[in-house]
Amino acid sequence: MATKPSEHIISSNPLAQNCPRYEHAIQVLGKRWTGLLLNALLQGPCRFCELTALVEGLSDRVLSDRLRELEIEGVIKRVVYPQIPVRVEYQLTEKGHALRPVIEAIHTWAEQWVELPASDEAAL
Repeated sequence: MATKPSEHIISSNPLAQNCPRYEHAIQVLGKRWTGLLLNALLQGPCRFCELTALVEGLSDRVLSDRLRELEIEGVIKRVVYPQIPVRVEYQLTEKGHALRPVIEAIHTWAEQWVELPASDEAAL
């Protein structure tokens, strides 16, 4: 005789359930390279080539995709200076700057809990 599956118990803790806003935020911010780009842009506006240099291993195509995604989300803005040659900079919006405490908290957590391989530790 098969047993009847128990009904799923819904927790009264709001953090136990995935909020659609939280889920979307994690999908946007959790993409590879995004955190490193945000960290670089917290230092100030950057041009495309500067971001490529600051985030080692990031391809031009992926950088372009991430910048476009963050611009659509309103986290960064693309500023075009009409000069010859045209200069384009990327900078955080107010919404992007609001991520500073989050990025700083991740830095603090990493310092306390993330162990580096000996080769990486020696480079510090």
